[in-house]
Amino acid sequence: MLDADAWLDSAMYEFWQSLGRGYTRLQDFFANFRVAGIRRFFVEILSDGLSFGAIGAVLMTALALPAFDATASGQFNRAEDISVIFLDRYGNEIGRRGIRSDDSVPLDKLPDYFIKATLATEDQHFYKHFGIDIFGTLRALMSNAQGDSSLQGGSSITQQLAKNLFLSNERTIERKIKEAFLSIWLETNYSKDEILKLYFDRAYMGGGNFGAAAAAEFYFGKKITDVTLAEAAMLAGLFKAPTKFAPHVDLAAARGRANVVLNRMVDAGFLTEGQVTAARRSPAVPVDRSFEINSPNYFLDWAFEETKKLIGDTDANSFVVRTTIDPVLQSYAEDAVTSVVREQGEQYRVSEAAMVVVEPNGAMRAMVGGMDYGKSQFNRAIVSNRQPGSAFKPFVYSTAFEMLPDYSPTTAISDRPVCIGNWCPQNYGRNYKGSVTLENAFAASINTVPVTLSIKTGREPIAATAHRMGITNDFPITRSLALGVASVSVLDMTSAYSVFANGGYKSPAFGITRITTLRGEPVWEMNPDAPRQRVLSERTVRYMNNMMRLVVTNGTGRRAQIEGVPASGKTGTTSDYRDAWFCGFTGNYVAAVWFGNDDFSKTNNLTGGLLPTIAWQKFMAYAHTNVEIKPVFGVDFQPAPFVIAATEEQAPLEPQAERPPVLQPAAARKLLDMADLLKQSLQDGRPGGQAVLAQPPRPATKESL
Repeated sequence: MLDADAWLDSAMYEFWQSLGRGYTRLQDFFANFRVAGIRRFFVEILSDGLSFGAIGAVLMTALALPAFDATASGQFNRAEDISVIFLDRYGNEIGRRGIRSDDSVPLDKLPDYFIKATLATEDQHFYKHFGIDIFGTLRALMSNAQGDSSLQGGSSITQQLAKNLFLSNERTIERKIKEAFLSIWLETNYSKDEILKLYFDRAYMGGGNFGAAAAAEFYFGKKITDVTLAEAAMLAGLFKAPTKFAPHVDLAAARGRANVVLNRMVDAGFLTEGQVTAARRSPAVPVDRSFEINSPNYFLDWAFEETKKLIGDTDANSFVVRTTIDPVLQSYAEDAVTSVVREQGEQYRVSEAAMVVVEPNGAMRAMVGGMDYGKSQFNRAIVSNRQPGSAFKPFVYSTAFEMLPDYSPTTAISDRPVCIGNWCPQNYGRNYKGSVTLENAFAASINTVPVTLSIKTGREPIAATAHRMGITNDFPITRSLALGVASVSVLDMTSAYSVFANGGYKSPAFGITRITTLRGEPVWEMNPDAPRQRVLSERTVRYMNNMMRLVVTNGTGRRAQIEGVPASGKTGTTSDYRDAWFCGFTGNYVAAVWFGNDDFSKTNNLTGGLLPTIAWQKFMAYAHTNVEIKPVFGVDFQPAPFVIAATEEQAPLEPQAERPPVLQPAAARKLLDMADLLKQSLQDGRPGGQAVLAQPPRPATKESL
């Protein structure tokens, strides 16, 4: 044991000694590389650079994997590949949506100045970089930081093509990293000319056009090979912001952008100032598409999405869609909404509005999604992001009448402070009326009464009633649901109120009745005889229609009254005056109107009984002119009979005196000028001022005169 212990001690000693000697030799070896002073600084920088470079290489490889996965399938993003012609309810074309694409023109057939205009604007160093223009990116960042508003872009043509072919339009760091790797992949697998040709064919050029050839045909009515320098500059200006600079939307902006393109061509050395002078003096003139601007564009955008759902997996790619839109009512709705905002919007600090009009059976006759489609294509009529306020109360009262058979509009209920937990709602005037009937509470839009009813019925049945009637958006069931704290859309509110106008049957709004291919082959057709679902009992509908009639005659919606027309409805105002509504109906039409601001800012105390009700009444007054006034279910109102004047069959029609043609001032001035010239000519024909007329070879006839 002593020998073993001695051997172990000796071995351990020798091990540590040899380890120390090895470390000393290692120190002596590295001492040969020791540097000091300024050389040590550069060595440290190089060492750290190599370390971080290795880490970065591993990280970039990990980030590149998703980008390379995008190329694994060998397929590009599928562009929108259907084209739709929309017809109104009478069969007249009202607009088109979908793709217009043309990739049949080879790169070498494109005008040289169009290619140069694109390169000068989008990527001057396209033929020199490896897919990423580093200097161009830095220059764009500096230009944008200095406040240059000329849309200086940092992405090369290859990067833009990578986004179009493989990625989405989301603005994230991850997408930019993928875009960079995919650009390098494109440069590796395609030639520069192939990349440029793909870019010209796949870029979105506004107006539903993909590719320069389709855009030239759409904007100028000619082939891309025939465009002038001015037209080429305007087309090249569309790549960066096609919606903003589309000439059929804003011609002044399009021409301003084209002038920027011409400046870039001169700066890049592609053309001289003298060569672009003619293009500056004679800017491009697009074909007239004002009829498309006046189309019901918000409705067409919505109908296009609905069409894509209905056609399914049909092999055809061009369709004709018959819609329910009435052009006259559409113009009435647009005028009613826009005129009210323009006249009184500044006073109430409100800038946007939306309206949807349907018949009681759900057939949509008009849709207004905003004040100006050219400035904003955001459709405020279909987005479920607004609270309806008191316009939601009909769902509460309807649920109470359905679940509490002893309740009627004349049932008395106490208007007093009520709380659910620590939430205690207050009335608009912060006062209480004591005992009040349900119909008076509804007409005065008292808040405590629907909250009391929600306690009696439960809030889940109220939400279920709203969904059954037409509210499609899911919303949280909170204590304040009875006061309209739920996200809804104008379209859904119109559908829901149609139940009241339709006698209690569900009437979801629809805008398409038939879809065919261009050859007339049927694809889809609405069944007018489809069974209807009863949502509310006749008793409940009768109660609610009379209560909403009282809102218009004696309540918060008095501005909605139309002489000779039975109108019913409900106002709605949200907290802080962010949203104002009026939803109502007659026997002929149902309409919901919303006023507010896109940034959810407060209005100047705007309530549903003000501008929304005024716009609703203005439209309905137009719409009920010279039409048969239909009664409202359950409302005791007898419309005036609709009389069509008739004449006796055998009575001869007496000729009516016609007004003689009116001589316009300009024509009168021309006649006077001609008389003066003739008089002067006669005076110059003979001394003394006597006129001499040349005798005709034959007597003048009536025909010759």
